[in-house]
Amino acid sequence: MKNTLSLLKSNFMGQSPTWYKLTIVAFLIVNPIIFHFDPFIAGWAVLIQFIFTLACALKCYPLQPGGLIAIQALIIGLTNAKTVWHEVTDNVPTLFLLIFMIAGIYFIKDVIFVVFTKLFLSIKSKPLLSLAFCSICACLAAFLGLITLAAITVAVSFNFYAIYHRATNRSNVDNEKEFEEFRGFLRNLVIHGAVGSTIGGTLTMVGEPQNLMIATKMGWTFTDFFTHNHIISIPVAISAFILCFSLEFFKVPGFGHQMPERARELIMKDYKKKIQEMTEQNVYIYAVQIIAGIMLAFSLAFSVAQVGLLGIGLIIVVTAFTGRTQEHDLAEAFNNAMPFTMLIVTFFVILGVVHDQGLITPLAQWVFTFSGKAQQIALFFTNGVLSFVSDNVFVASVFISEVDNAYNAGTFPRDWYEKLGVVINMGTNIPAIATPNGQAGFLFILTSSLASLIGLSYFKMFKLVLPYTLVMTTIGALSIYFFL
Repeated sequence: MKNTLSLLKSNFMGQSPTWYKLTIVAFLIVNPIIFHFDPFIAGWAVLIQFIFTLACALKCYPLQPGGLIAIQALIIGLTNAKTVWHEVTDNVPTLFLLIFMIAGIYFIKDVIFVVFTKLFLSIKSKPLLSLAFCSICACLAAFLGLITLAAITVAVSFNFYAIYHRATNRSNVDNEKEFEEFRGFLRNLVIHGAVGSTIGGTLTMVGEPQNLMIATKMGWTFTDFFTHNHIISIPVAISAFILCFSLEFFKVPGFGHQMPERARELIMKDYKKKIQEMTEQNVYIYAVQIIAGIMLAFSLAFSVAQVGLLGIGLIIVVTAFTGRTQEHDLAEAFNNAMPFTMLIVTFFVILGVVHDQGLITPLAQWVFTFSGKAQQIALFFTNGVLSFVSDNVFVASVFISEVDNAYNAGTFPRDWYEKLGVVINMGTNIPAIATPNGQAGFLFILTSSLASLIGLSYFKMFKLVLPYTLVMTTIGALSIYFFL
């Protein structure tokens, strides 16, 4: 018996700290007790506990502890399998995007590495480099989507880290300081890239999953979406770009880390080596990847098919024309996407709890007690707060359904209906960056293997993004009040 308990203690949650293991056990013990007295409070408890597992992602990958909490929620009756399956089927486009688009990017990463490496080496000024990186991510995310750009950002940063780490001997204090400076440099760029991706995600109907959902409800085309939202998204984007430059120029705490000269030399050496060793086969592969990437961008821009299906098409085209036709050639591409996809499916259980226990319904009803500009501002901030507490796609689905029902009941005219659609879109996109769980792209970065390598924890990400959250949310609210 003693050996069994010892084995259970050592194996439960793996190498996580003892305090973390005990905390998860405490959650599992207290939840049924809270549920017995008040299921509504138990629902909020489960939501907060799941967010806790995300916050401690560097202690233990959230899938296992969060999954146990989700399974318990099903067992005690906070939600049911039918509701969860409904959440899953409603989000099939998002799941397909996560699985196949991220895997698809793996097959065009060679040319992406070359482009981003050239950018990094060409611009030595950290403020200008950060602004360029943020801007490029914004432009690409408008067509490729925020999660796709998050995957690209992780892949590029991981490549730079690997180049430097392979040649680094951290056996003395100076090298250790240099290594920490390089990690800080990558953290800064990852944050700027993630924010840039969010900016781009607000501009088009393919930028974020909820954008497409809102556009579908409104009957907007690709152009219509931009026309209705640009009066808010453009001022927000401009403010974010100015802030990006300022954070690095004034070296605001947390920012201002520089790329060590030795790291630049190593990356330059690796880049030159790849260029010098480039064969006709390499040039051919790059050409195929560029053509496939351009085709993908146009397909996304004109909504040729669901994003996930385009990801499958990208994989087929690139592998067919580059000779990677064996089963094992495909397997590695899915390594990054699948753990995160399982985590998102697990999160759907928590969203089922939110739905079945009506955790958000009182707030939705409260928003519609307002009228005029007050209703728009209340809707914007309510969507924002709920998005960074739970999930922006879910919050958007709840509120756009409420607005749609009110419009169909004749509560307000078409133009007000469209304005509220814009508010919901911006409210679930912009303030949601406050926490990693608010934006799927941010959560992808946090739970990737890169996060632990560069020391990017939940709270560090929260602190680094905070200036962006405050400025972009304020500009968004002011733009809604004065321009919408």
